[in-house]
Amino acid sequence: MKETLLEAIELFEEVMIYGTEHFIKSVQSPIWKEYSPEQIQTLKLLSAYDSLSNGKLAELQGVHKSAITARLKKLEEKGLIRTERAQHDQRAKVVRLTEEGQEILVASNTAINETITSLFSDEISEEELVQFVRTFRKLKDILQMREFNE
Repeated sequence: MKETLLEAIELFEEVMIYGTEHFIKSVQSPIWKEYSPEQIQTLKLLSAYDSLSNGKLAELQGVHKSAITARLKKLEEKGLIRTERAQHDQRAKVVRLTEEGQEILVASNTAINETITSLFSDEISEEELVQFVRTFRKLKDILQMREFNE
């Protein structure tokens, strides 16, 4: 099993590397011309978590706080995010998605879904897709339980 798991990890990494490069070149949406993949990822994280501190965003994206600060400044100037006081600690600040940010995220997700559908619709069977979804649901559940227990 260990050997198979190592192969799965290696394949996942390769799919992420080559898939990201190929995917970014394939998306034909004005949203993806105006906003960087990193900015879109920031919006996705804010949508998933509701609100995050700059430090937590930096941690989740694997970058230094200075990179997040610059990214957030651009998104705030475009009205896609807002900074406000944290409810649990009035000294702390958190970042939230605005309604405009949510609209950009919906448009981005639509473009992503259309691109992925066109890339893979004739390449992957329904059975393979069901197995893929089942496996990724399980991985998500495992990761969420680990996060909950930390």
